[in-house]
Amino acid sequence: MLDFLNDILWGKVLIALLIAVGIGFTVASRFVQFRYFGRMFRILSASQAFKHDKHDHLSSFQALLLSVAGRVGGGNIAGVAVAITLGGPGAIFWMWMVGLMGMATSFLECTLAQAYKQAEPDGTYRGGPAYYISRGLGRKWNWLAGLYSVLLLVTFGFGFTALQSYSVATSFEDAFGIPVRYSGIGLAIVVGLIIFGGVKRIAKVSEVLVPVMAGGYILIALVVLGLNVERIPDAFMLIVNSAFGLEQAVGGGVGAAILMGVKRGLFSNEAGLGSAPNVAAVAYVPHPANQGVVQSFSVFIDTLVLCSSTAFIILLSGAFDPSIDGGGIVLTQTALAHHVGEWGRSFVSVALLLFGFSTILYNYYLGENGLSFFKIENRALFNAFRFAIIGLCFWGAITDLGTVFAFADVTMGLLALANLFALIMLMKPGLRIMRDFDDQIKAGVEQPIFDAAKFSDLNIDAAAWEIEPEDLGQVPQGAAAGVVSSN
Repeated sequence: MLDFLNDILWGKVLIALLIAVGIGFTVASRFVQFRYFGRMFRILSASQAFKHDKHDHLSSFQALLLSVAGRVGGGNIAGVAVAITLGGPGAIFWMWMVGLMGMATSFLECTLAQAYKQAEPDGTYRGGPAYYISRGLGRKWNWLAGLYSVLLLVTFGFGFTALQSYSVATSFEDAFGIPVRYSGIGLAIVVGLIIFGGVKRIAKVSEVLVPVMAGGYILIALVVLGLNVERIPDAFMLIVNSAFGLEQAVGGGVGAAILMGVKRGLFSNEAGLGSAPNVAAVAYVPHPANQGVVQSFSVFIDTLVLCSSTAFIILLSGAFDPSIDGGGIVLTQTALAHHVGEWGRSFVSVALLLFGFSTILYNYYLGENGLSFFKIENRALFNAFRFAIIGLCFWGAITDLGTVFAFADVTMGLLALANLFALIMLMKPGLRIMRDFDDQIKAGVEQPIFDAAKFSDLNIDAAAWEIEPEDLGQVPQGAAAGVVSSN
């Protein structure tokens, strides 16, 4: 049954919807992911000054790092290897296409998440697909928002937490001979110490962890490229030719390449899945499109940079043999060991530990956000959820998760289905918000400001768009009318 549902969701429905939303919004937005690519750096720089809110919300930069912490996981190391093994090198080309389209999709979903975010009584924000479904589509769609929240809790809060723990523990056992139960216990303890500190502690850990783990992995990939610089064009052409069935010797076929590229591309960068918007919504920013631009870059980092790093490490090594079964983390470890020696196996295991650890923290927050949507003010319930996450870190490390993986693929597909439906229905408001950003930039406004009063027909929560007086110095004269905090 799980295989049948996976075939329907991933083999037919989601591919069509991902292409429709990605290409549709790319064209309708006039290629927004490329138009504002360079502006991302200015937005992040400005966000460091635009943060005088008394509630100490996340900045754009912190939200970016937290989302990268979630996007960057086992999919960047093991998932890419699986895609190449089952779909051939051509799967990487289609993974790139998913990434480029996904940048536009991520812009749309994260812009909507910011626009429809909700101010909580304690001054913090909550938001994400459940909120833009409920507020944007209206009360008659509350059932879909509730279903999305349940799927978010089950998929990320439970399923993917166990899967990441399994990947980390088995990798450490293979590289260092450490029994999986000890890895599971250690992971559970460290995760527990962090998640009981809430999203701010998770963000602070990510600020340190993400640059180190992503930078280290990119550095080793650059070393590999430098050692094989003359073979890079051949590897690139192998990817392109295989994507269109012109390299039959490598196996996989066009259909398998497209399927694995799309499936593993989405699993890795999560664009269209609706997970990143839950984090993007909690940032304190002057305009929803700011987070759209920043989160679009997050997809670029994940797919076009980190996944490509793994792909070239594998394809330049000669370790990939389409006639031999096997892939995943072992293929990546073998490939890197071919380039730099046996210590490469240990490096991949440590990288997977850091990637998986950061993703577990991110998964916890998504699960918590799924619970929060139901307005359950029960501290004991949230603490029970935290203890469940800690338990899953240990259980996942010692359990064969084949069925769990198949189940998580189905629930992830249903998540994407619900979110993509909402994005299609809300594409018009998303374009309207983007054009407000465009118009202000054309008018010479360096930092566009979102005036919720202009969008009162969209059921925007105006309380979530109050700017603190201390930040008015960062806003051009006249741009902040109607958006000053009343506190």
